[in-house]
Amino acid sequence: MDKFELENQEKNEEVFQTNEKENKKDKVKSEILSWIKTILGAILLVVIIQNFIIINAEVPTESMVSTIQPGDKLITFRLSYLFSEPKRGDIIVFKYPDDETQKFTKRIIGLPGEKVEIKDGKVYINDSTEPLNEPYVNGVPTGDYGPYIVPEESYFMLGDNRENSLDSRFWQNTFVKKEKILGEIKFRYYPSFEWVDKEVIY
Repeated sequence: MDKFELENQEKNEEVFQTNEKENKKDKVKSEILSWIKTILGAILLVVIIQNFIIINAEVPTESMVSTIQPGDKLITFRLSYLFSEPKRGDIIVFKYPDDETQKFTKRIIGLPGEKVEIKDGKVYINDSTEPLNEPYVNGVPTGDYGPYIVPEESYFMLGDNRENSLDSRFWQNTFVKKEKILGEIKFRYYPSFEWVDKEVIY
């Protein structure tokens, strides 16, 4: 091999090594960029889910016992009423009418336009002679309240633990407006994962 060929070979080896280093750098840059995109995408997804799809909720009091225990971690779906109306028996998270900085969890009892009256702890709708069938109520409720006429686009709320619940019976602003409903509770994920039972009532 003459001197000229040797020099060319050395140059080619240098070019190859340089290209190999550049390829490694490009590969590292590409991997870093891919990780950054993945992390940013995950953060964006979490933000979208928490702000537009679900709410993590917790009931700090005994107002919804025995359906929901204090400290239960709950998932609330913001989109539950996008294509349907709230129903009697739904357990919802909403802005507390007397202080909208607070979020409350109660069960929908009175629907728009209905007359709600509580006699001896039992709930009667529209002067019915039969009280609502409410198997989820904790203990034996007492007391007489109402009658209340529920305004349009509004709801009358009660806790399942009637003897220990700050609800529509005691609020200064008695009803929850539909626009203040944040979502419907579907299931708990702590201390165990299970659907929150929604008893059908009449």
